Amino acid sequence: MQGPTGTRGPVDRFIDLIEVTAAGFLAVVTLLTFVSVLLRYFFAWAIPDSYDFTRLLLGIVIFWGIAVASYRGDHISVDLLWSASPPWAKRTMDVFSAIVTLVAMAAFTWMFALKVLGTRADNVGTFDLRQPVWIYYAVAWIGLGSAVLLLVVRTFRLVTAPEKLTTARDPQVLE
Repeated sequence: MQGPTGTRGPVDRFIDLIEVTAAGFLAVVTLLTFVSVLLRYFFAWAIPDSYDFTRLLLGIVIFWGIAVASYRGDHISVDLLWSASPPWAKRTMDVFSAIVTLVAMAAFTWMFALKVLGTRADNVGTFDLRQPVWIYYAVAWIGLGSAVLLLVVRTFRLVTAPEKLTTARDPQVLE
């Protein structure tokens, strides 16, 4: 969101960076899949480890996408009770759900960090090139860590300045 002088704060620039990073990973997955299909169809040749790369990069895309969706509030939700509630109850439900999501995502991030360390210790590699898999897991973990940071920001903004958030329920852009 823009401040009074028209500049964006560091938190908003961080959110933009997360969105661009997630989009970049999605573009790489799309390009890798497209090129792999073309090579197999026209030349009967496969990119070594293309399946592993696509699978691992798709996991990265999902985890970085979780960060974006968590902050924006664009995830799937059931709004039957929320839409029938008065404004004070809506805000209470929003804050409660943000706290529950933050706690769950923090636990998930912690457990995935243990998975990254375990995969590194086990020296797991891709099938053809034997590239270490833990590096991809670590990049995905950074996406989860970003999700936790963005959920902290979202929860703080819900409590202190809910007008700074644009959610799926409230699509107008605030200036």
